Amino acid sequence: MKKLLFILFGLWALGYSQESSAQEWALKSNLFYDATTTMNLGVEVAMAEKWTFDLSGNWNPFQFSENKKWKHWLVQPEFRYWTCRKFGGHFLAMHLLGGQYNIGNINLPSFLGSDLEKLDDHRYEGWFVGAGLGYGYAWMLGKHWNLELELCVGAAYTEFTKYYCPKCGEKIGSDDHIYYGPTKAAFNLVYLF
Repeated sequence: MKKLLFILFGLWALGYSQESSAQEWALKSNLFYDATTTMNLGVEVAMAEKWTFDLSGNWNPFQFSENKKWKHWLVQPEFRYWTCRKFGGHFLAMHLLGGQYNIGNINLPSFLGSDLEKLDDHRYEGWFVGAGLGYGYAWMLGKHWNLELELCVGAAYTEFTKYYCPKCGEKIGSDDHIYYGPTKAAFNLVYLF
């Protein structure tokens, strides 16, 4: 995580070391991730008239009461094509994703073919990689502020170790899984500079 923060700070500092014009860089926070106690930060930079590159990092190091775990980290690099002008209006997106997780003892319903109900009685620890395509829209609120909505669909491959009973931690096997469905949902608060 320290490396990711260092890279993001370096990108931010690079923006100040070069002469920049309005709306060439953006910092953002995904309010959906904030709602799940996941710390996140995104940096977006203009590459051409209608192209931008977005890099977001997400991290949740918390273990909650009664040994509930939702620990994970996630990195999502993304290229965006803006149909009108960069940082405003409609955009199409292509992204990659990768990270690690340690989750369990959480009561969730099944979702798009993934049996999340198993998280109530088991703990899963593993890693994942994937890719997706998406659509989004950015509302310009002012010279420096935007709101963005984005939804991406794709696939993610994961390998994990499964533990019975999240509290005792007895290993019961390892497996892999390919997930198809939403790979990103974002409601970003964006600061442009």
